[in-house]
Amino acid sequence: MWCCASVPAAITCLTRGADLLEQEQVVLCPPDCTQWRVSVFGTGTYASVSNVCGAAIHRGVVGPGGGPVQVRMLLGRRSYMSSYSNGIQSQSLSQWTSSFSLTKPVDTAQELSSETSTTTSLPGGKNVKKVLKKPAAKKPTVKKMANTECQVELAVVMDSSRNIGYRRFGLQKSFLSRLVTALKVGPTGPQVGVVQAGDFPRTEVHLSNSTKTLLMSIAELPYLGGDTNTGKAIQHVAESFFMAEHGMRRGHARVLLVLLDGWPSDDLEKAGELARGLRDQSKPTLEEMPLIHDQDYAMKAVCKANGFFNLFAPSWFSAPKHIRSLTQRMCSPEALQCSRTCLNSVNIGFLIDGSSSVGDVNFRVVINFIKAIAQSLDISDVGSRVGVVQYTYEQRMEFGLSDHLSKEAVVGALNKIRYMNGGTATGEAINYVTNHLFKPSIPGRNFLVIITDGQSYDEIAGPAKNAQKRGITVFSVGVAWAPMQDLKAMASAPTDRHVFFSRDFSGLTAFPEALVRSVCQDFTHTN
Repeated sequence: MWCCASVPAAITCLTRGADLLEQEQVVLCPPDCTQWRVSVFGTGTYASVSNVCGAAIHRGVVGPGGGPVQVRMLLGRRSYMSSYSNGIQSQSLSQWTSSFSLTKPVDTAQELSSETSTTTSLPGGKNVKKVLKKPAAKKPTVKKMANTECQVELAVVMDSSRNIGYRRFGLQKSFLSRLVTALKVGPTGPQVGVVQAGDFPRTEVHLSNSTKTLLMSIAELPYLGGDTNTGKAIQHVAESFFMAEHGMRRGHARVLLVLLDGWPSDDLEKAGELARGLRDQSKPTLEEMPLIHDQDYAMKAVCKANGFFNLFAPSWFSAPKHIRSLTQRMCSPEALQCSRTCLNSVNIGFLIDGSSSVGDVNFRVVINFIKAIAQSLDISDVGSRVGVVQYTYEQRMEFGLSDHLSKEAVVGALNKIRYMNGGTATGEAINYVTNHLFKPSIPGRNFLVIITDGQSYDEIAGPAKNAQKRGITVFSVGVAWAPMQDLKAMASAPTDRHVFFSRDFSGLTAFPEALVRSVCQDFTHTN
């Protein structure tokens, strides 16, 4: 028999976190919420505007059949990450005033009585009532809960070079074990993997959500020796560690923690262009200083040399006192967003002319032009995004900015676009894109690339200026009969960087690199 558990409050599939009155309560989600158009914002921690049951399915706390969910209200955040999980696509959100987290409710089995009685016959015919105590109920096993507030994929690069030696290598392992324990890894919390840096990088543990597995693996790590090729290890992590086949989850911040004991043997600056992270480091001695070619190596791989992304410990004995601070830093995705670039932080919408003057063959050339630009971007649910609208007198949303969240998916979707064939109403199409493609809930800098081969039948300057007032930088790409005055009227200033023109469609092949370079200039200037 169960007692002492709060009765779940029945809610609907569309009940939002903001609709709940208690700071923490158990609610009952009905079945078949996947059939409703639920709105979910965030991953792990959800904006309170989200539907609770939709978020619970996304989190894996309940299935499509519904069930009880424990909801805990939290403070608001400056950013909420999108991800796809359990058939639910959550959306990103720049900020919200309050949040909530979800867990499965825990009931405690309690017995109504701890005693019972029986009658025993004694010699002489007397019956004696004997009280028998029931065996005490076993205490439920208390499992260590994952830190659901820390939604990161953490790769740790350990120093296994000859600089550190056997003894300090053992102290480094002890530090890492304590760090893993403090992080509270788990399926609903952070994941951790380990790479050793020596002559060559070596992946020891792929991303894992098991504390036991990680602690056992760390204890068994062999000391490698060799050079301190930390740059190679960073490059190895950036290029091949964070992959789905190695356990990486979509929609989670990727963090690289580099542990250094001494100075590296290779170039960190080049590796730092691929990956930015946190690191612990020891300063060289006065006798070692003349041997170092680049005495600023300590700042080459970090995101910003502002004290947040670099941490100094005089020795491995004192390093554990920094664990709490380190975990807090690594579990703050909004503070870690330092490696934002023009390739991984932009939303590019393409507005493509599908009028009869283009023709099917030239239309495929335009599609290839868009593919070339997309191939240069780092497209993901936490990176850059691409959307496409085709227009004639009407507009057709080919795919939105949240529809395809990988480079391969975008290219596949572009291949499926079919030529419309019709008239040319560019101004109306610009209004459509401004209102339907670019949404405030999608983070990143917005760019619109208009591709046309002729004169529009409607007014274009007003819609283009309105788009720019909404924070959208406009590029115009004209071909053949597109009037230069129209291209300049649509483009953002300075027009010499935002207007491209070719006499024929084959000339589009020369534009992708220059256009992306101009996007980067705009992004850098703004940031």
